Order: sequence, then C-alpha cells, then structure tokens
Amino acid sequence: MEQVFSYIVGLGAPVMMPILFTILGVCIGIKFGKALKSGLYVGVGFVGLSVITALLTDTMGPALKAVVETFGLSLQVFDMGWPAAASVAYNTTVGAFIIPVCLGVNLLMLITKTTKTVNIDLWNYWHFAFIGAIVYFATESVIYGFGAAIACYIITLVCADLTAAKFQSFYKDLEGISIPQPFCASFVPFAVVINKVLDKIPGINKIDIDAEGMKKKFGLFGEPLFLGVVVGMLIGYFANYELPKMLMLGVKMGAVMELIPRVTGLFIEGLKPISEATRELVGRKFKNSSGLHIGMSPALVIGHPVTLVVSILLIPVIIILAFVLPGNKFLPLASLAGMFYLFPLVLPITKGNVFKTFIIGLVALIVGVYFVTDLAPAFTSAATDVYAKTQDTAVKIPQGFEGAGALDFASSLFCWVIYHLSVTIKYVGPAVLALFTLGMMIINRRNIVKEDKAAATNNEK
Repeated sequence: MEQVFSYIVGLGAPVMMPILFTILGVCIGIKFGKALKSGLYVGVGFVGLSVITALLTDTMGPALKAVVETFGLSLQVFDMGWPAAASVAYNTTVGAFIIPVCLGVNLLMLITKTTKTVNIDLWNYWHFAFIGAIVYFATESVIYGFGAAIACYIITLVCADLTAAKFQSFYKDLEGISIPQPFCASFVPFAVVINKVLDKIPGINKIDIDAEGMKKKFGLFGEPLFLGVVVGMLIGYFANYELPKMLMLGVKMGAVMELIPRVTGLFIEGLKPISEATRELVGRKFKNSSGLHIGMSPALVIGHPVTLVVSILLIPVIIILAFVLPGNKFLPLASLAGMFYLFPLVLPITKGNVFKTFIIGLVALIVGVYFVTDLAPAFTSAATDVYAKTQDTAVKIPQGFEGAGALDFASSLFCWVIYHLSVTIKYVGPAVLALFTLGMMIINRRNIVKEDKAAATNNEK
C-alpha cells in the first residue's frame, strides 16, 4: 500500500491535478477536450510555480547561508523544507493510507452535511499524513496517529467552509472555491484575534495600507517587483557578495515577485470551467441546497500583491529574530519558499491591509519557530526512520545538527495543538480533541442546514 500511494503521490501535483480535473470535469458534464485543457492549465500552473519557488530557494539559500557564516551564527534544528517534510509524511505507515482514509472521511461528511467542501487538493494531504506520522512515532500507536490525522482533516474541512464566504468575496473569480489546507487554516485564529486587537488601538486602527494604495503613493517604490529587488540586494550585501552578484540576486528576487502572479493566473483560467459546471450541476440536481465548495490548493492566490509584499519583507525579519529569540533552535532557510502560503486565508480577514497582515504574519512566525523547535524530536524520529527505509538523501539530517524541522507544517497552530493533545496529555487529551472535533462538525452541520433552508425558501419565491 505504501508503494502504491507513494507512486501516485510521486507523480507530483503537475501530473495528479490534470488527471483529477479531467476525470472531475467529465463526471460533471464537461466535454473531454475542455476538461483536459482545464486540467492541463492547472498542471502547467504548478510547473511554473515550482520553477519560480525553486528559483527563490536556489538563489536565496546560498545567500542566507553566507549571511549565517559571515556573522558566525548557528542553530541546532536543521530546516528540511516542506518537500522533504512531505516525503517523510507520505513514507510512513500513516502516510501510506492517508489518501483513501481522508477521501472516505470527506464523503461521509458530505453525506451527513457536516461539510460542503469536496477536497480534491490531494497533494496537500501530506499535511494530515505529517501530523499522523509524528504522533505515531511519539506514541508508537497507529490508532493515535490516524486519530490525529483524521481530527486535523475534519477541523480543516470545517474551517474551509467557515472561511469560504470571505475568501470568495475577497478573491474575485473564485466563486465556489474553498481552501482546505491546514497550514493556511491554522493562521485564521491568529488573524481574527490580532485583527480585532489592532482595531481597538487608537492610531493603529487608522493605518490602512493596501497594495494598490502603495503603488499610487510610492509609484515604483511601492511595486512588489521593486521591493523584491531591494530586499534581494540587501541580503546580497550582508552576504558579502560582490556588486554584480548582489545585483543579480536582487533581479532574481524581483523576478519571483513579478512572475508568481502571472503563473497563478493559469490556475484561475483552468478552474473557471470546472467551477462554473459544478455550480450549474448543483443548481440542477440539488435545488434546495446552498451548494458545494471545491477544495483547492492555496497556490491559486499566493500571487496577490499583499501576500508577495508581506512575505518578502518578513524573510529577513524572521531570520534575524530566529537568532535572538530565547530558546529557539530553528533557522528557517529551505522553508522560506513556503512563506507565501501563510497568507491566503489571512488577507480576507485583514481586507488586504499590508500593515495588519505584516503584524499577523510576524506574530505567527515568531510563535511558529517555537512550535518547530518543540516538535523537532518527533519530526526527527520520523525522518530518521524514513531515511533508514528509503535511503533518500533529501530526508537525511546532516551531521552537526541535533534534529530537523520545517516551517510548513510544523509551525502551525493545528499541528502543535493536535500533537500535544494526542501525545502529551494522555487519555484526557485525545478525548478533548475528539469532543472538539465532534463539536465543530455539529456547529458546521447547523450552519449548512440553515443555509440549505434559506436556499430552499429563495427558490420557492
């Protein structure tokens, strides 16, 4: 079973998504050619995104390591990055079965009206495998591992439903889409609380900076492209790069900021036919239903200007803070390409306010590096076991480090809380987690039934 699903997942999102979209499109009544084209657009989007994030990692990684060496800095938890974390997650006992188990849970929740999201973002199921894997290695219990993974999956689906309306309202042309990715969803509580606090602070609550406003006020200096160039050159300067190399780093960072929005446009183009056909099908077959959401990757929207600006500003800030935060052992380097995925569900709450989004991101990352440090022993156990089985050098922990971690998914609130409820607080913790998960399902079901009744009333009128 491990080999079967490792092979499927090994195809990668660029191959998996065109296949899934073609099958889904044909099933909902789209002609084969049109469905295939939609799927290929999404696949090409993933290829483009992987090329750009690889450019970011390949250019920033050596520069940031040079900065670390120049200032004689060192931290003991090695940053594997999310691709290695995904490999660890899928190559464990829990990861081998996570896709069919989660698909079964999703189907059951749709039947019982405890969710409206059809989660086809199979590649990001590795997040659920990840939490299941580290709980499994900490408890040596497959049951506890699957329990943690399923609880995380259910909570994420409910969050996708609860955030869908604001998400679709903020991001145009994405009607019928939700984001059931736990890394993104876990930052929603931070965003809600911090946004309310900032709204109550005199003076601070008057600061309203959006991406378009920055462009109008500062012209070229407010463009994500220009900010990318400046930040890249600054990092090159602190890395003691010579001028030509420093300028090249700046241009490449600017290229990342400019190309990501263009590539993510392919996702939207590929999604439109599927989204429209789904709404028409639901409207015909389920007249008294308020509709379903297609659960998609947050890669759809990471090209938003605010996400780009805040992410690029936070990169040097969190690197500096990582060395001065007492008790932290984790330095994010390889994980920085995943920084963009922190904000897709935060922006609808801050309404695209750059200042608020930056503050929320800063707090989330500060807390996040402590989460990664705390979970490093469990993640190290999983990585060591997978390396022993596969001999994959991508998951090997280099000598000189006491453990390994990754910003995505180990820095998230969901991962940390579910792990400790499952592992640290014996018996009571898993019971609390189960009751909380059940409570969220019940609340979500009430909301869905209420929305369906409202839809039925409107249809009668």
